[in-house]
Amino acid sequence: MKTTHTPKSVVVVGAGIAGLIVARALARAGFTTLVLEGRDAPGGAVRSHRVAGLVLDAGAESFATRGGYVADLLAELDLGDDIAAPDPTGAWVQLPDTARPMPHGGVLGIPAQPWSPAIRRTLGTVGAARAWLDLVLPARVGAGGSLRDQVGRRMGYAVVDRLVHPVVGGVYGADPADVTLAGLAPHLADELAASGGSLARAVRTVVASMPSGASTQGLRGGLYRLTDTLAADVEAHGGQVKVHTKVTQVAHDGDRWTVTASDGDHEADLVVLASPMLGGLAGLEGVELDQGRPSTLVTLVLDDVRLDAAPRGTGMLVAPGSLVDAKALTHSTVKWSWLADEAGPGRHVLRVSYEGNRMEAWNEENRQRLRDAALVDAGKMLGLALSGSAVIGYDVVVWTQAMPRPSAAHREAVATVKALADATPGLAVTGSWVAGTGLAAVVADAVAVGQALVGPDDGDGS
Repeated sequence: MKTTHTPKSVVVVGAGIAGLIVARALARAGFTTLVLEGRDAPGGAVRSHRVAGLVLDAGAESFATRGGYVADLLAELDLGDDIAAPDPTGAWVQLPDTARPMPHGGVLGIPAQPWSPAIRRTLGTVGAARAWLDLVLPARVGAGGSLRDQVGRRMGYAVVDRLVHPVVGGVYGADPADVTLAGLAPHLADELAASGGSLARAVRTVVASMPSGASTQGLRGGLYRLTDTLAADVEAHGGQVKVHTKVTQVAHDGDRWTVTASDGDHEADLVVLASPMLGGLAGLEGVELDQGRPSTLVTLVLDDVRLDAAPRGTGMLVAPGSLVDAKALTHSTVKWSWLADEAGPGRHVLRVSYEGNRMEAWNEENRQRLRDAALVDAGKMLGLALSGSAVIGYDVVVWTQAMPRPSAAHREAVATVKALADATPGLAVTGSWVAGTGLAAVVADAVAVGQALVGPDDGDGS
Protein backbone atom coordinates (compact mmCIF):
# COMPACT_ATOMS: atom_id res chain seq x y z
CA MET A 1 0.00 0.00 0.00
CA LYS A 2 1.20 3.50 -0.87
CA THR A 3 0.19 6.47 1.30
CA THR A 4 0.61 10.19 0.75
CA HIS A 5 -0.79 11.31 4.09
CA THR A 6 -1.85 9.79 7.37
CA PRO A 7 -5.38 8.40 6.99
CA LYS A 8 -7.85 9.07 9.80
CA SER A 9 -10.85 7.09 8.62
CA VAL A 10 -11.00 3.58 7.22
CA VAL A 11 -13.56 1.22 5.74
CA VAL A 12 -12.67 -2.46 5.97
CA VAL A 13 -14.55 -4.57 3.42
CA GLY A 14 -15.13 -8.00 4.95
CA ALA A 15 -15.36 -9.03 8.61
CA GLY A 16 -13.49 -12.30 8.35
CA ILE A 17 -10.57 -12.91 10.68
CA ALA A 18 -8.19 -10.87 8.51
CA GLY A 19 -10.55 -7.91 8.31
CA LEU A 20 -11.11 -7.95 12.06
CA ILE A 21 -7.39 -8.13 12.81
CA VAL A 22 -6.63 -5.11 10.63
CA ALA A 23 -9.68 -3.23 11.94
CA ARG A 24 -8.57 -3.89 15.51
CA ALA A 25 -5.09 -2.50 14.85
CA LEU A 26 -6.50 0.61 13.21
CA ALA A 27 -9.20 1.22 15.82
CA ARG A 28 -6.62 0.93 18.59
CA ALA A 29 -4.46 3.46 16.73
CA GLY A 30 -7.31 6.00 16.77
CA PHE A 31 -8.65 5.57 13.24
CA THR A 32 -12.39 5.98 12.70
CA THR A 33 -13.00 2.36 11.74
CA LEU A 34 -15.99 0.84 9.96
CA VAL A 35 -16.14 -2.84 8.99
CA LEU A 36 -18.77 -3.86 6.43
CA GLU A 37 -19.82 -7.51 6.11
CA GLY A 38 -22.43 -8.88 3.73
CA ARG A 39 -23.18 -12.01 5.75
CA ASP A 40 -25.27 -12.20 8.89
CA ALA A 41 -22.30 -12.51 11.27
CA PRO A 42 -18.58 -11.68 11.34
CA GLY A 43 -15.78 -14.22 11.25
CA GLY A 44 -16.00 -15.69 7.76
CA ALA A 45 -15.45 -19.42 8.20
CA VAL A 46 -14.66 -18.95 11.90
CA ARG A 47 -18.07 -18.67 13.51
CA SER A 48 -20.46 -20.65 15.70
CA HIS A 49 -23.82 -22.38 15.62
CA ARG A 50 -25.92 -24.07 18.29
CA VAL A 51 -26.78 -27.75 17.88
CA ALA A 52 -28.66 -29.74 20.53
CA GLY A 53 -27.78 -27.16 23.17
CA LEU A 54 -24.05 -27.15 22.33
CA VAL A 55 -22.37 -24.04 20.89
CA LEU A 56 -20.03 -25.46 18.25
CA ASP A 57 -17.71 -24.26 15.53
CA ALA A 58 -19.70 -23.98 12.31
CA GLY A 59 -16.57 -23.86 10.16
CA ALA A 60 -12.88 -23.93 11.06
CA GLU A 61 -12.16 -25.65 14.36
CA SER A 62 -8.34 -25.78 14.39
CA PHE A 63 -5.26 -23.95 13.15
CA ALA A 64 -1.74 -24.85 12.08
CA THR A 65 0.89 -24.12 14.71
CA ARG A 66 3.43 -23.22 12.00
CA GLY A 67 5.17 -19.95 12.78
CA GLY A 68 3.29 -19.43 16.05
CA TYR A 69 1.21 -16.65 14.45
CA VAL A 70 -2.19 -17.76 15.71
CA ALA A 71 -0.92 -18.65 19.18
CA ASP A 72 0.69 -15.21 19.49
CA LEU A 73 -2.58 -13.52 18.52
CA LEU A 74 -4.57 -15.64 20.97
CA ALA A 75 -2.12 -14.77 23.74
CA GLU A 76 -2.47 -11.07 22.89
CA LEU A 77 -6.24 -11.46 23.21
CA ASP A 78 -5.89 -13.20 26.62
CA LEU A 79 -7.03 -16.49 25.07
CA GLY A 80 -3.63 -18.17 25.14
CA ASP A 81 -4.37 -20.24 28.23
CA ASP A 82 -7.28 -21.86 26.39
CA ILE A 83 -5.25 -23.23 23.47
CA ALA A 84 -5.92 -26.97 23.28
CA ALA A 85 -4.15 -29.81 21.50
CA PRO A 86 -6.22 -32.43 19.67
CA ASP A 87 -6.28 -36.06 20.71
CA PRO A 88 -2.95 -37.57 19.56
CA THR A 89 -4.46 -40.74 18.05
CA GLY A 90 -4.95 -38.88 14.78
CA ALA A 91 -7.25 -39.46 11.83
CA TRP A 92 -7.85 -42.38 9.47
CA VAL A 93 -8.15 -42.50 5.71
CA GLN A 94 -11.06 -44.20 3.94
CA LEU A 95 -9.66 -46.07 0.95
CA PRO A 96 -11.65 -47.77 -1.83
CA ASP A 97 -10.90 -51.19 -0.35
CA THR A 98 -10.42 -50.58 3.37
CA ALA A 99 -9.80 -48.00 6.10
CA ARG A 100 -6.38 -47.31 7.60
CA PRO A 101 -4.90 -44.93 10.16
CA MET A 102 -3.45 -41.90 8.37
CA PRO A 103 0.35 -42.22 8.54
CA HIS A 104 2.00 -39.60 10.73
CA GLY A 105 4.90 -37.37 9.78
CA GLY A 106 3.83 -36.21 6.34
CA VAL A 107 3.02 -32.85 4.76
CA LEU A 108 -0.08 -32.64 2.53
CA GLY A 109 -0.10 -36.44 2.78
CA ILE A 110 3.37 -36.64 1.18
CA PRO A 111 5.31 -39.17 3.29
CA ALA A 112 8.68 -38.45 4.85
CA GLN A 113 9.51 -42.16 5.14
CA PRO A 114 8.10 -43.93 2.05
CA TRP A 115 9.17 -47.39 3.20
CA SER A 116 7.81 -47.15 6.75
CA PRO A 117 5.43 -49.89 7.96
CA ALA A 118 2.52 -47.41 8.05
CA ILE A 119 3.09 -46.39 4.42
CA ARG A 120 3.41 -50.02 3.33
CA ARG A 121 0.10 -50.83 5.04
CA THR A 122 -1.60 -47.93 3.26
CA LEU A 123 0.01 -48.22 -0.19
CA GLY A 124 0.93 -51.88 -0.31
CA THR A 125 4.46 -53.16 -0.92
CA VAL A 126 4.52 -52.20 -4.61
CA GLY A 127 3.11 -48.72 -3.95
CA ALA A 128 5.60 -48.06 -1.13
CA ALA A 129 8.51 -49.30 -3.28
CA ARG A 130 7.46 -46.90 -6.02
CA ALA A 131 7.26 -44.06 -3.49
CA TRP A 132 10.78 -44.90 -2.25
CA LEU A 133 12.17 -44.24 -5.74
CA ASP A 134 11.68 -40.53 -5.01
CA LEU A 135 14.88 -40.72 -2.97
CA VAL A 136 17.02 -41.72 -5.98
CA LEU A 137 15.30 -40.11 -8.96
CA PRO A 138 17.03 -37.13 -10.64
CA ALA A 139 15.85 -33.70 -9.49
CA ARG A 140 14.37 -32.94 -12.90
CA VAL A 141 11.74 -35.70 -12.53
CA GLY A 142 8.39 -34.18 -11.57
CA ALA A 143 9.64 -30.62 -11.44
CA GLY A 144 6.86 -28.10 -11.99
CA GLY A 145 3.32 -28.86 -13.01
CA SER A 146 0.37 -29.56 -10.75
CA LEU A 147 0.70 -31.09 -7.30
CA ARG A 148 -0.84 -34.29 -8.66
CA ASP A 149 1.73 -34.62 -11.42
CA GLN A 150 4.68 -33.58 -9.29
CA VAL A 151 3.95 -36.12 -6.56
CA GLY A 152 2.79 -38.76 -9.02
CA ARG A 153 5.94 -38.61 -11.14
CA ARG A 154 8.25 -38.73 -8.17
CA MET A 155 6.40 -41.09 -5.82
CA GLY A 156 3.74 -42.75 -7.94
CA TYR A 157 0.05 -42.03 -8.26
CA ALA A 158 -0.87 -44.39 -5.42
CA VAL A 159 0.59 -41.76 -3.09
CA VAL A 160 -1.57 -39.13 -4.77
CA ASP A 161 -4.81 -41.11 -4.66
CA ARG A 162 -4.46 -42.75 -1.23
CA LEU A 163 -2.66 -40.02 0.75
CA VAL A 164 -2.38 -36.61 -0.96
CA HIS A 165 -5.86 -36.36 -2.47
CA PRO A 166 -7.66 -37.18 0.82
CA VAL A 167 -5.68 -34.47 2.66
CA VAL A 168 -5.83 -31.77 -0.02
CA GLY A 169 -9.51 -32.45 -0.73
CA GLY A 170 -10.64 -32.88 2.85
CA VAL A 171 -8.58 -30.12 4.48
CA TYR A 172 -8.15 -27.56 1.69
CA GLY A 173 -11.18 -28.28 -0.50
CA ALA A 174 -9.02 -28.60 -3.60
CA ASP A 175 -8.09 -31.20 -6.19
CA PRO A 176 -4.33 -31.90 -6.44
CA ALA A 177 -4.68 -31.54 -10.21
CA ASP A 178 -5.82 -27.92 -9.77
CA VAL A 179 -3.08 -26.64 -7.45
CA THR A 180 0.71 -26.56 -7.26
CA LEU A 181 3.07 -27.46 -4.45
CA ALA A 182 4.35 -23.87 -4.35
CA GLY A 183 0.80 -22.54 -4.10
CA LEU A 184 -0.32 -24.84 -1.31
CA ALA A 185 2.89 -25.37 0.69
CA PRO A 186 5.51 -22.79 -0.35
CA HIS A 187 7.69 -23.70 2.65
CA LEU A 188 7.91 -27.28 1.33
CA ALA A 189 8.56 -26.15 -2.25
CA ASP A 190 11.42 -23.98 -0.99
CA GLU A 191 13.15 -27.05 0.49
CA LEU A 192 13.13 -29.05 -2.74
CA ALA A 193 16.33 -27.57 -4.17
CA ALA A 194 18.30 -28.39 -1.02
CA SER A 195 16.86 -31.91 -1.00
CA GLY A 196 18.04 -32.70 -4.51
CA GLY A 197 14.46 -32.71 -5.75
CA SER A 198 13.33 -35.42 -3.33
CA LEU A 199 9.90 -34.76 -1.86
CA ALA A 200 10.52 -37.16 1.03
CA ARG A 201 13.74 -35.41 2.08
CA ALA A 202 12.06 -32.00 1.79
CA VAL A 203 9.18 -33.21 3.98
CA ARG A 204 11.66 -34.49 6.59
CA THR A 205 13.33 -31.07 6.73
CA VAL A 206 10.01 -29.25 7.08
CA VAL A 207 8.74 -31.63 9.77
CA ALA A 208 12.02 -31.39 11.70
CA SER A 209 11.74 -27.59 11.71
CA MET A 210 8.25 -27.66 13.23
CA PRO A 211 7.90 -27.00 16.96
CA SER A 212 7.46 -30.07 19.12
CA GLY A 213 3.89 -31.11 19.85
CA ALA A 214 0.78 -31.12 17.71
CA SER A 215 0.99 -29.52 14.25
CA THR A 216 -2.56 -28.25 14.75
CA GLN A 217 -4.31 -26.83 17.79
CA GLY A 218 -7.73 -25.55 18.72
CA LEU A 219 -9.32 -23.34 21.34
CA ARG A 220 -11.13 -24.62 24.38
CA GLY A 221 -14.78 -23.67 23.99
CA GLY A 222 -14.45 -23.32 20.21
CA LEU A 223 -12.30 -21.42 17.73
CA TYR A 224 -15.22 -19.05 17.10
CA ARG A 225 -14.21 -17.33 20.34
CA LEU A 226 -11.39 -15.73 18.34
CA THR A 227 -13.97 -13.99 16.13
CA ASP A 228 -16.08 -12.87 19.07
CA THR A 229 -13.07 -11.46 20.91
CA LEU A 230 -11.68 -9.61 17.89
CA ALA A 231 -15.05 -8.04 17.03
CA ALA A 232 -15.60 -6.99 20.64
CA ASP A 233 -12.16 -5.39 20.76
CA VAL A 234 -12.80 -3.42 17.57
CA GLU A 235 -16.00 -2.02 19.03
CA ALA A 236 -14.42 -1.42 22.45
CA HIS A 237 -11.98 0.95 20.73
CA GLY A 238 -14.69 2.91 18.91
CA GLY A 239 -14.92 0.87 15.72
CA GLN A 240 -18.14 -0.44 14.20
CA VAL A 241 -18.81 -3.87 12.67
CA LYS A 242 -21.91 -3.90 10.45
CA VAL A 243 -23.33 -7.17 9.13
CA HIS A 244 -26.00 -7.64 6.44
CA THR A 245 -24.16 -4.86 4.58
CA LYS A 246 -22.96 -5.95 1.16
CA VAL A 247 -20.36 -3.81 -0.61
CA THR A 248 -20.86 -3.45 -4.35
CA GLN A 249 -18.21 -0.93 -5.39
CA VAL A 250 -15.22 1.06 -4.25
CA ALA A 251 -14.16 4.25 -6.03
CA HIS A 252 -11.25 6.67 -5.64
CA ASP A 253 -11.40 10.33 -6.68
CA GLY A 254 -7.70 11.00 -6.14
CA ASP A 255 -8.12 12.16 -2.56
CA ARG A 256 -10.74 10.06 -0.77
CA TRP A 257 -12.49 6.75 -1.23
CA THR A 258 -16.20 6.10 -1.59
CA VAL A 259 -17.43 2.63 -0.65
CA THR A 260 -20.90 1.85 -1.99
CA ALA A 261 -22.82 -0.68 0.10
CA SER A 262 -26.38 -1.84 0.61
CA ASP A 263 -26.83 0.82 3.32
CA GLY A 264 -25.49 3.69 1.21
CA ASP A 265 -22.14 5.35 0.49
CA HIS A 266 -19.28 5.58 2.99
CA GLU A 267 -16.33 7.95 2.54
CA ALA A 268 -12.89 7.18 3.95
CA ASP A 269 -9.21 8.02 3.67
CA LEU A 270 -8.30 4.35 3.57
CA VAL A 271 -9.95 1.19 2.24
CA VAL A 272 -8.90 -2.32 3.22
CA LEU A 273 -10.21 -5.10 1.00
CA ALA A 274 -10.35 -8.11 3.31
CA SER A 275 -12.63 -9.95 0.88
CA PRO A 276 -12.27 -10.24 -2.92
CA MET A 277 -14.50 -7.30 -3.87
CA LEU A 278 -12.89 -5.62 -6.87
CA GLY A 279 -15.87 -3.74 -8.31
CA GLY A 280 -15.03 -0.19 -9.31
CA LEU A 281 -11.23 -0.52 -9.19
CA ALA A 282 -9.70 0.76 -12.40
CA GLY A 283 -6.98 -1.40 -13.86
CA LEU A 284 -8.47 -4.71 -12.76
CA GLU A 285 -10.81 -5.27 -15.68
CA GLY A 286 -10.69 -8.92 -16.65
CA VAL A 287 -8.91 -10.02 -13.47
CA GLU A 288 -10.61 -13.18 -12.21
CA LEU A 289 -9.95 -14.55 -8.73
CA ASP A 290 -10.68 -18.15 -7.82
CA GLN A 291 -13.97 -18.29 -5.94
CA GLY A 292 -13.19 -21.60 -4.27
CA ARG A 293 -15.38 -24.68 -4.26
CA PRO A 294 -18.51 -24.48 -2.11
CA SER A 295 -18.65 -27.05 0.65
CA THR A 296 -21.45 -28.36 2.82
CA LEU A 297 -20.96 -29.29 6.46
CA VAL A 298 -23.50 -31.47 8.26
CA THR A 299 -23.10 -31.54 12.03
CA LEU A 300 -24.73 -34.41 13.91
CA VAL A 301 -25.13 -34.73 17.68
CA LEU A 302 -25.88 -38.30 18.69
CA ASP A 303 -26.40 -40.37 21.80
CA ASP A 304 -24.53 -43.61 21.07
CA VAL A 305 -22.16 -45.14 23.61
CA ARG A 306 -20.52 -47.27 20.91
CA LEU A 307 -18.81 -44.14 19.68
CA ASP A 308 -16.97 -43.87 23.01
CA ALA A 309 -14.48 -46.37 21.57
CA ALA A 310 -13.37 -43.86 18.90
CA PRO A 311 -13.52 -46.45 16.11
CA ARG A 312 -11.70 -44.23 13.59
CA GLY A 313 -9.69 -41.93 15.84
CA THR A 314 -10.35 -38.22 15.44
CA GLY A 315 -12.04 -38.67 12.07
CA MET A 316 -11.53 -39.71 8.48
CA LEU A 317 -10.33 -38.35 5.18
CA VAL A 318 -11.66 -39.98 2.02
CA ALA A 319 -9.70 -41.20 -1.00
CA PRO A 320 -11.17 -41.06 -4.53
CA GLY A 321 -13.20 -44.12 -5.46
CA SER A 322 -14.35 -44.84 -1.92
CA LEU A 323 -17.92 -45.98 -1.32
CA VAL A 324 -18.95 -42.81 0.51
CA ASP A 325 -20.06 -39.50 -0.90
CA ALA A 326 -18.54 -37.39 1.88
CA LYS A 327 -15.03 -35.96 1.59
CA ALA A 328 -14.22 -36.01 5.30
CA LEU A 329 -15.54 -36.74 8.78
CA THR A 330 -14.45 -35.24 12.09
CA HIS A 331 -15.30 -37.02 15.33
CA SER A 332 -15.17 -33.80 17.32
CA THR A 333 -15.83 -35.29 20.76
CA VAL A 334 -12.82 -37.57 20.27
CA LYS A 335 -10.64 -34.86 18.77
CA TRP A 336 -11.31 -32.35 21.57
CA SER A 337 -11.45 -33.56 25.17
CA TRP A 338 -13.01 -30.30 26.35
CA LEU A 339 -15.95 -30.89 24.00
CA ALA A 340 -16.38 -34.46 25.22
CA ASP A 341 -16.57 -33.12 28.78
CA GLU A 342 -19.12 -30.52 27.74
CA ALA A 343 -21.27 -32.98 25.79
CA GLY A 344 -21.30 -35.60 28.53
CA PRO A 345 -20.98 -39.40 28.56
CA GLY A 346 -22.23 -41.21 25.46
CA ARG A 347 -23.00 -38.02 23.54
CA HIS A 348 -20.99 -37.37 20.38
CA VAL A 349 -20.50 -34.67 17.77
CA LEU A 350 -19.77 -35.75 14.19
CA ARG A 351 -19.01 -33.28 11.38
CA VAL A 352 -19.51 -34.70 7.88
CA SER A 353 -18.34 -32.51 5.00
CA TYR A 354 -19.24 -32.64 1.32
CA GLU A 355 -17.91 -30.92 -1.76
CA GLY A 356 -20.27 -28.43 -3.36
CA ASN A 357 -23.51 -26.79 -2.26
CA ARG A 358 -25.74 -29.77 -1.42
CA MET A 359 -28.69 -27.73 -0.22
CA GLU A 360 -30.07 -26.76 -3.68
CA ALA A 361 -32.77 -24.75 -1.87
CA TRP A 362 -32.94 -23.81 1.80
CA ASN A 363 -35.85 -25.87 3.06
CA GLU A 364 -36.46 -28.42 5.79
CA GLU A 365 -36.84 -31.31 3.35
CA ASN A 366 -33.31 -30.76 1.99
CA ARG A 367 -31.89 -30.40 5.49
CA GLN A 368 -33.40 -33.71 6.56
CA ARG A 369 -32.23 -35.42 3.38
CA LEU A 370 -28.68 -34.25 4.06
CA ARG A 371 -28.91 -35.33 7.69
CA ASP A 372 -29.90 -38.85 6.58
CA ALA A 373 -27.15 -39.01 3.95
CA ALA A 374 -24.55 -37.84 6.47
CA LEU A 375 -25.71 -40.44 8.98
CA VAL A 376 -25.30 -43.22 6.39
CA ASP A 377 -21.86 -41.98 5.29
CA ALA A 378 -20.69 -41.56 8.87
CA GLY A 379 -21.79 -45.10 9.66
CA LYS A 380 -19.87 -46.49 6.69
CA MET A 381 -16.72 -44.61 7.64
CA LEU A 382 -16.94 -45.52 11.32
CA GLY A 383 -17.86 -49.14 10.67
CA LEU A 384 -21.10 -48.84 12.62
CA ALA A 385 -24.77 -48.83 11.68
CA LEU A 386 -25.90 -45.47 13.07
CA SER A 387 -29.59 -45.03 13.87
CA GLY A 388 -31.61 -41.92 13.12
CA SER A 389 -33.23 -42.30 16.54
CA ALA A 390 -29.84 -41.57 18.10
CA VAL A 391 -29.67 -38.10 16.50
CA ILE A 392 -30.75 -35.50 19.03
CA GLY A 393 -29.81 -32.49 16.89
CA TYR A 394 -28.20 -31.49 13.61
CA ASP A 395 -27.42 -28.50 11.42
CA VAL A 396 -26.38 -27.89 7.81
CA VAL A 397 -23.99 -25.08 6.85
CA VAL A 398 -22.93 -24.24 3.29
CA TRP A 399 -19.64 -22.39 2.87
CA THR A 400 -18.81 -20.40 -0.26
CA GLN A 401 -15.61 -18.48 -1.04
CA ALA A 402 -14.09 -19.81 2.18
CA MET A 403 -11.10 -21.51 0.56
CA PRO A 404 -9.89 -20.12 -2.78
CA ARG A 405 -7.79 -22.75 -4.56
CA PRO A 406 -4.18 -21.54 -4.89
CA SER A 407 -3.90 -22.28 -8.61
CA ALA A 408 -1.31 -20.57 -10.78
CA ALA A 409 -4.05 -18.44 -12.36
CA HIS A 410 -5.33 -17.33 -8.96
CA ARG A 411 -1.83 -16.44 -7.76
CA GLU A 412 -1.25 -14.36 -10.89
CA ALA A 413 -4.55 -12.53 -10.36
CA VAL A 414 -3.67 -11.84 -6.72
CA ALA A 415 -0.26 -10.51 -7.76
CA THR A 416 -2.00 -8.08 -10.12
CA VAL A 417 -4.32 -6.87 -7.34
CA LYS A 418 -1.46 -6.49 -4.86
CA ALA A 419 0.58 -4.50 -7.36
CA LEU A 420 -2.33 -2.12 -7.85
CA ALA A 421 -2.78 -1.77 -4.07
CA ASP A 422 0.92 -1.02 -3.61
CA ALA A 423 0.69 1.76 -6.20
CA THR A 424 -2.63 3.24 -5.07
CA PRO A 425 -2.81 5.70 -2.17
CA GLY A 426 -5.04 4.51 0.65
CA LEU A 427 -5.68 0.95 -0.57
CA ALA A 428 -4.65 -2.30 1.12
CA VAL A 429 -5.61 -5.95 0.65
CA THR A 430 -5.61 -8.95 3.00
CA GLY A 431 -7.53 -12.16 3.65
CA SER A 432 -7.35 -15.81 2.61
CA TRP A 433 -7.78 -14.84 -1.04
CA VAL A 434 -4.44 -13.02 -0.76
CA ALA A 435 -2.55 -14.91 1.94
CA GLY A 436 -3.62 -18.46 1.11
CA THR A 437 -5.62 -21.12 2.86
CA GLY A 438 -5.31 -21.68 6.58
CA LEU A 439 -5.59 -19.50 9.64
CA ALA A 440 -1.82 -19.36 10.17
CA ALA A 441 -1.27 -17.75 6.77
CA VAL A 442 -4.26 -15.43 7.13
CA VAL A 443 -3.27 -14.19 10.59
CA ALA A 444 0.37 -13.64 9.62
CA ASP A 445 -0.62 -11.56 6.59
CA ALA A 446 -3.29 -9.54 8.40
CA VAL A 447 -1.03 -8.71 11.34
CA ALA A 448 1.66 -7.50 8.94
CA VAL A 449 -0.84 -5.40 6.99
CA GLY A 450 -2.23 -3.87 10.17
CA GLN A 451 1.23 -2.98 11.44
CA ALA A 452 2.18 -1.40 8.11
CA LEU A 453 -0.98 0.73 8.03
CA VAL A 454 -0.70 1.91 11.62
CA GLY A 455 2.99 2.75 11.29
CA PRO A 456 5.64 2.72 14.02
CA ASP A 457 4.51 5.95 15.68
CA ASP A 458 0.73 5.42 15.71
CA GLY A 459 -1.41 3.77 18.36
CA ASP A 460 -1.07 3.49 22.10
CA GLY A 461 -0.91 -0.33 22.19
CA SER A 462 -3.63 -0.42 24.80
